[in-house]
Amino acid sequence: MRSRTSSELPGRCQRCWIRVEFCVCPQLPTVETRTRVLVVRHERESWKSTGTARVAALALPNLAFIDFDDDPAGVNERLPALDDAVLLFPSEAPAPWPVTPPKTLVVIDGTWRQTRRMFTKLPRLHPVPRVELEGAPATVLRLRDTSFEQGRSTLEAIAEALGRLEGPHVAEPLLRLHADFVERVLKARGVFEQKRDAFERQRWHPL
Repeated sequence: MRSRTSSELPGRCQRCWIRVEFCVCPQLPTVETRTRVLVVRHERESWKSTGTARVAALALPNLAFIDFDDDPAGVNERLPALDDAVLLFPSEAPAPWPVTPPKTLVVIDGTWRQTRRMFTKLPRLHPVPRVELEGAPATVLRLRDTSFEQGRSTLEAIAEALGRLEGPHVAEPLLRLHADFVERVLKARGVFEQKRDAFERQRWHPL
């Protein structure tokens, strides 16, 4: 699988995993937040070069991971206390966004199919108020396509949620980082112009 990679591969930056000549690290912002971001990440995302939660962690000092593996009960036990937390996850009756930033924003990282299964198998997440991002996502170039109409990369979702909780000064540098990361990955693969042109054609002439 092309998107499977390792930070130890020759010619790649050990932090961002992009080929060194396209490394995003010199442009990384440092975004301080009051809210801790806890990403419950499917283990397959941990080795994908297209995983944007890993890039979010490079910019957010207050972000931590718990990887979801083949021991869901163990993962559930490793979850910290979530008394003052919100979970960014779809709900038939989403909770209102808190007026005061919570202590923790929980984000489940994986495909839509994976995240639904993860949520089901992590009962400690079930009592946490679930919030949603309103409206359709921005029309931007992404590394992965999705048929889910609310689909965003994890970095975008984190940026928008933190923007809702703490303000645009938090969201904007993360959204710029997403755009920069996508461009550099595609340039490293030699397909940026092709992908950009196809995106623009689809944007202005949707099927």
